[in-house]
Amino acid sequence: MISLAVTASLSLTAPELPPLPPIKREAQVVYVDRSGALLGVRGGRYGPPVDIAKLPAYVPGAFVAIEDRRFYDHTGFDPIGIARAIVVNAEQGRAAQGASTITQQLARNLFLSADQTMERKAREVLYAVQLERTYSKKQILGLYLSRVYFGGGAYGIEQASRRYFGKPAARLTIREAATLAGVLKSPTNYNPIEQPQNAAKRADLVLAAMVETGVITPAQRKQAMAQPLKLSGAASSSASGYFLDWIDAQRRSLVGAPKQDIIVETTLDSAMEAAAASTAKAVVARHQAQNVTQAALVALDGQGRVRAMVGGLDYASAPYNRAVTARRQAGSAWKPFVYLTALEAGAAPDMTVVDEPVVFGAWSPQNYSGGYAGTLTLEQAVAQSTNTVAVRLADEVGRPNVAATAKRLGIVSPVNTDPAMALGTSLVSPLEMAQAYSAFGNGGERIQAYGVERIRTVGGQVLYQRKASPAQAVIANPALSDLNRMLRGVVASGTGTRAAIAGYDLAGKTGTTSDYKDAWFAGYTGGFTAVVWMGNDSGAPMKRVTGGAAPAELWRGFMVSALKRAPARPIPPGPPPAILPPPEPAQSIDTLLEAEPENLPPAEIVDEPPI
Repeated sequence: MISLAVTASLSLTAPELPPLPPIKREAQVVYVDRSGALLGVRGGRYGPPVDIAKLPAYVPGAFVAIEDRRFYDHTGFDPIGIARAIVVNAEQGRAAQGASTITQQLARNLFLSADQTMERKAREVLYAVQLERTYSKKQILGLYLSRVYFGGGAYGIEQASRRYFGKPAARLTIREAATLAGVLKSPTNYNPIEQPQNAAKRADLVLAAMVETGVITPAQRKQAMAQPLKLSGAASSSASGYFLDWIDAQRRSLVGAPKQDIIVETTLDSAMEAAAASTAKAVVARHQAQNVTQAALVALDGQGRVRAMVGGLDYASAPYNRAVTARRQAGSAWKPFVYLTALEAGAAPDMTVVDEPVVFGAWSPQNYSGGYAGTLTLEQAVAQSTNTVAVRLADEVGRPNVAATAKRLGIVSPVNTDPAMALGTSLVSPLEMAQAYSAFGNGGERIQAYGVERIRTVGGQVLYQRKASPAQAVIANPALSDLNRMLRGVVASGTGTRAAIAGYDLAGKTGTTSDYKDAWFAGYTGGFTAVVWMGNDSGAPMKRVTGGAAPAELWRGFMVSALKRAPARPIPPGPPPAILPPPEPAQSIDTLLEAEPENLPPAEIVDEPPI
């Protein structure tokens, strides 16, 4: 009744209304993927007012048709709409219809809370009238379209257009405009990603309203309904929250707090990101019975650009980034650093070693099989992930040298040098493992993983531009080509056969830790590396999940999709063989140097048998 009283009062008089509160808007940081599609917004929630003149007429027309048909005729509130809503609500005994105009919705958004009180509703009407006296209809509609919520973290039509369709609002089609206008009634129930059928029905209703109001013709409606809705790859992935958290900290260090809207151009490939997130969820779901609850994935190109980063299965409920922040034992995924150190010291893939019991004081490493294979080549030992050979080899070449190799390639976490270090007892993140493995697949050059390419203002002023760093060769031949040969064998016939993809040159290594607490697969092709970790945040053991099983399955599922977008090329041979100084005399690899263990882990690191 108070709405009717206000309506009657305002229709009879033109009262002096209190001035409008100031309209405040904080500066926005808009993140876009490598193709310009919206990833997310940090800082200010709302964009600048939309310039209606730059939009196709059917875009604002869609919102007016479904939200407020008499928008261009009323003075802030709609007496006819209020009367209609009262009658319908009385007949149905519930609040079946609302009567808020676009101007009232804007007034509520700008100045008021969403509390359902008569006082708030009255102030809403007063502010709406004042808005109409202060601004033109185009300005009001532009403000409105910059602030309404479309779901998926998108506020305003510009964010929504880039979120769902990967394009600016000025390029929306009639069907896309109707879809976005339909979302406003319920961003949850009419989200085109999560509720495509509901969204389609609602869009058809909007199109009908657009015909009734003369925005489009019946023929245009028929044509729009026949067009399939093409959604952006970014829209289907909420996993980018992990990536945005990671680069938001970098952005702050590069340009500080923005005083105006800025756009951060990133390295992320939204389609790869979506594939990584959906594959991770599917694989974990298939292995839930084995007590697998979490997964992480990082994919880098040969220059260090992060193309995909999945820090967990659900950012909304668990934003902790397992790809960057979590550090877990790498298991046998660490062994390539051991073998590379040995190859650089003069070893060769065909060199023979003996898989037999070895003892360091009170500790003796065990193989996954529980037995010993006898005489093997180094290449066979890598493919079968033989623990005894890796431990003896690290001891002979020097565990501090193995640690130095890992650091040289990109491991930044502390590395222990006890006898079990060869089996991956050091704590590392998937991101730094991806950095280190990238040198194997890009010709022996160290890379630095990064996610920010450029930062600019909306007006185009460049605030930061990443500059290419000089290539830093960290692996020479023949060691590089020999290691790649050995790690190809892991995928071709060893513990990583589930990661194989016909027609591609792939190499990698599996990793499984004590009591099955962590499982890894780290692999690469020419100029593209991906690392997968699976486990539980609590550190609880999984049920016999090895790196060659679920992680290799996740890695392969992601790579099948990613290799369609990444330039697929063979693993490069790297630089010509370096002229190395003659190696110093060393004991045979088969001769174990007795040593007293220090700070040994409570249980051995294991790995899986060849499949």
